[in-house]
Amino acid sequence: MILTLDRKRDRNPVKTRGAELRYGSQLRKVAQQVGAIIQPFTPGDMSQVPTIEHLLNAYADMLKGWATQTASNMLMDVALRDEQTWKVLAKDLSRGLREEIRNAPTGVVMRALLAEQVDLIQSIPREAGQRVHRLTLEGLENSTRASEIAKEIMRSGEVTASRATTIARTEVSRTATTLTQARAESIGSDSYIWHDSGDSDVRRDHHKLNGRVFQWLNPPVADERTGARAHPGCIYNCRCWAEPIIPD
Repeated sequence: MILTLDRKRDRNPVKTRGAELRYGSQLRKVAQQVGAIIQPFTPGDMSQVPTIEHLLNAYADMLKGWATQTASNMLMDVALRDEQTWKVLAKDLSRGLREEIRNAPTGVVMRALLAEQVDLIQSIPREAGQRVHRLTLEGLENSTRASEIAKEIMRSGEVTASRATTIARTEVSRTATTLTQARAESIGSDSYIWHDSGDSDVRRDHHKLNGRVFQWLNPPVADERTGARAHPGCIYNCRCWAEPIIPD
């Protein structure tokens, strides 16, 4: 049987937009601090790069406690919405299946997701430092572009904010799909139907997957350029969602 999570098939039944906005707002605070750390330095001066990288790496280390709390808030938000969605669905299932859903091993999944989120948050300032290093070297190697590259270095806060937004959008959606998979597999689901978001922003690769059945253990190619495989919502900026298929 197809486990219909929402009668409107073009909409993800686990409403994550609010969680995404809140998570993105928090992560952009990290980007603002990255910009504040880099701003006082002279762009293109290689002698200052080690200090910039040291400060950004130290900031990343300091973030661990805050990152853990921020990521925990997001995960609990999405988990609660996922649980509420399954409670509505469970009304149409047997008592035994309802118990299996309620006791699904989501704790293991949540712990893994938390560790991944903390690493991602701490990567934001670390990657900014690596970007400054790389751009500074480019400026030294290509003097005709030095001024242009210097401007790019000073845009580090803006670039980092864009990455923070992408992380929030992708990771909230990935969390929802991962929890759906955990609950579905706990009651015997081995496959799902891929649904795109049904609007003009759907990427071509994902529109081609819409309505097709895939195995949880074998995600399809979700980016034909790189060959990357992923379930719905589990690749950058993806708003697609999975509708589990439950055995009769």
